[in-house]
Amino acid sequence: MTQRALDSSGEQTPGPSRPAMIDAGAELDPAHPVEPPPPGRPDGLSTAEVAERVARGEVNDVPVRSSRSVTEIVRANVLTRFNLIIGVLWVIMLFVAPIQDSLFGFVIVANTGIGIIQEWRAKKTLDSLAVIGEAKPTVRRDGVAAEISTSEIVLGDLVELGPGDKVVVDGTVAEADSLEIDESLLTGEADPVIKRAGDPVMSGSFVVAGGGAFTATKVGREAYAAQLAEEASRFTLVHSELRSGISTILKYVTWMMVPTAIGLIISQLVVKDNNFKDSVARTVGGIVPMIPEGLVLLTSVAFAIGVVRLGRKQCLVQELPAIEGLARVDVVCLDKTGTLTEGGMDVTEVRPLNGSDEAYVTRVLRSFGSSDPRPNASLQAIIDAYPAGRGDDGAHPADGGEAESWTVTDAMPFSSARKYSGAAFAEADGTASAWLLGAPDVLLSEGDATLTEIEHLNEQGLRVLLLARAEGELNAPGAAAGAAPTALVVLEQRLRPDAADTLAYFADQNVATKVISGDNAVSVGAVAGKLGLAGAENTLDARRLPTDPDEMATAMEQNAVFGRVTPQQKRDMVAALQSRGHTVAMTGDGVNDVLALKDADIGVSMGSGSEATRAVAQIVLLNNSFATLPSVVAEGRRVIGNITRVATLFLTKTVYSVLLAILVVCTQVEYPFLPRHLTLLATLTIGVPAFFLALAPNKERAQPHFVRRVMRYAIPSGVIAAAATFTTYLVARHHYSGEGALAAETSAATLTLFLVAMWVLAIIARPYTWWRIGLVAAMGLGFLIVLVVPWLQDFFALKLVGTTMPWAAVGIAVAAAALLEFVWRWVGRRFGA
Repeated sequence: MTQRALDSSGEQTPGPSRPAMIDAGAELDPAHPVEPPPPGRPDGLSTAEVAERVARGEVNDVPVRSSRSVTEIVRANVLTRFNLIIGVLWVIMLFVAPIQDSLFGFVIVANTGIGIIQEWRAKKTLDSLAVIGEAKPTVRRDGVAAEISTSEIVLGDLVELGPGDKVVVDGTVAEADSLEIDESLLTGEADPVIKRAGDPVMSGSFVVAGGGAFTATKVGREAYAAQLAEEASRFTLVHSELRSGISTILKYVTWMMVPTAIGLIISQLVVKDNNFKDSVARTVGGIVPMIPEGLVLLTSVAFAIGVVRLGRKQCLVQELPAIEGLARVDVVCLDKTGTLTEGGMDVTEVRPLNGSDEAYVTRVLRSFGSSDPRPNASLQAIIDAYPAGRGDDGAHPADGGEAESWTVTDAMPFSSARKYSGAAFAEADGTASAWLLGAPDVLLSEGDATLTEIEHLNEQGLRVLLLARAEGELNAPGAAAGAAPTALVVLEQRLRPDAADTLAYFADQNVATKVISGDNAVSVGAVAGKLGLAGAENTLDARRLPTDPDEMATAMEQNAVFGRVTPQQKRDMVAALQSRGHTVAMTGDGVNDVLALKDADIGVSMGSGSEATRAVAQIVLLNNSFATLPSVVAEGRRVIGNITRVATLFLTKTVYSVLLAILVVCTQVEYPFLPRHLTLLATLTIGVPAFFLALAPNKERAQPHFVRRVMRYAIPSGVIAAAATFTTYLVARHHYSGEGALAAETSAATLTLFLVAMWVLAIIARPYTWWRIGLVAAMGLGFLIVLVVPWLQDFFALKLVGTTMPWAAVGIAVAAAALLEFVWRWVGRRFGA
């Protein structure tokens, strides 16, 4: 049967059949057959064998992280459609006009350089952060286990596995201790697969329970799903509403620009029959401003700077638009353990049940700690409270305490599906016993009186485990059902000091928070209540959660805390919320969160979480601080809000440029502007202010429909600007005559266009702060300096003649500004802000 692997987008891609996929005797080089060490050889490869394989190139050379190379960054920023158009026009202008009419070309060179530098800085930040979050598998060589880089694994290496570890290369199981592996990211099947010695393991799968070791049989690009691991942590420019919206806008701009430019060329070169060089200059002056060339650049710069800013806060953004995505989220699903609470716990009390001897219970718990080489947080708390090697009175044997002499004969690691772990012992007197440790409401029957006692503890936010004696073997089907309750182990969880503020932030931003945990619902609700979560009293045991997606979505919307949630239920809950139109973020750090993280719109993993969660998450909090999430949301809102603002500026220019060209063609007059005029206007009313506005703080809530929101303001603004400018130009043509008339007409039209464009900038810069007012004032002052300094007048060919026409130009601009205010307010009321 052919296996199908899930790629990073969640689609299935055909893969080789499993027998072909895992071949213990695989050879990378036919001339050098490789004999991996057999399962019975526990020491792994020797140093000499490793060196020999490295020399043969039998190394896992798939890059762990792949950001764009410097060459690709330069190519992507330089070789664009609009850079090509502008480049051709620039070369033409260098031959036919003074250098001041070619300034637009130098501006493009500067903008492209800024884009390259910013992305290169982002690449360096990402690559350095990726090293911090990189998987470090444990490999046994010369009998010594050590963590090494994934890329250092060689063919035949013995790789150790524990809960949460990702299988980084293909191999064959050499050692298995209740080893359960989840292959859902490859096969789509959520049920873990029990692995025994000799069974194959696939790269891209991960351990959910137990431990062991496997021998690497395929490494590098030979390994099945090697590309899955690479793609999962690739710095990608994947789909986002901003990027797709801008692409749509640019497509329509191109369609408008081509016929308009052709009409303008014919009008200026053929119909008017003016001086050839002057006609070419004015034609280029009409075409260049149609191109919103800086819009794509500023979007990339805003994203890149956002990545760098978050990187300084130890937040690794694995997919660039994840910043934007989290800002659009309206539901955040949190896993309690590791998110609201810190990883560690403390044993506060042990309550023997049914007359059990406290000393005997203590001995069982102490022995239980040695049954799992990779204990979870709960078992680690028990190990800390009852360390091995001490007697029941807590004294070390050397101090007179009773030495431990129990032997572990079998072990069952904790599984989030079972909700309990187990261990079997040969006691000091030879008696065999088997024990289960886990969720009381799973191990006890529904009407057991002990559950009432546990409920009171849960209501205090305490976590309670039940120690029960199993009737038969650990793996017997009815082991849990027939277990005899022996003691309650009460644990206190350590709350994250920053969790309350973060929950308050989301509540203030109208982002619904859902706490989803595998623990008891009442206990989880109590913890959430201590942190001030709104609706923490609305708890629901997921075992009573309806299976119908619509009913589940209703339950999800009505409740805030969910306990006893299985991994598959987490996935279903995310899908149910998405079916109601919610944008869902999921946080987590355990292997039981992987499926939900992958299906959520935005997956957020803790840096200390399992390698599997870090691989599928778009955002990794390397400092393990849940409090970093508001920074990510704020960064996304800054990018979305600011790019929407500056896009309106750029597209207003495109609209009025196209309309002016159409009016010129229709009326058969000279195009009023030279390239230098529009370069000056674009720099003062768009280029410089857009750069500052794009990087400014912005806490506006992210809104959908980017294209519609931008165009409903840009189109009327561009129409008003074009109408006012052309009106001034026509009036000036009747007012001025004789030599120098065209220059005077151009100056008057430029004044009107500048004032109208400045008013658009003033509207977009709202709400005003001291620096925004200063920015707008500085741009106005810059234009005023050009008008009054003689050599700048000559350089930009701007000189206002007389007083009547300049004041008429100002009057027309004032009327246009008043109309702009009316239209913007009407659009805001009619279509929403």
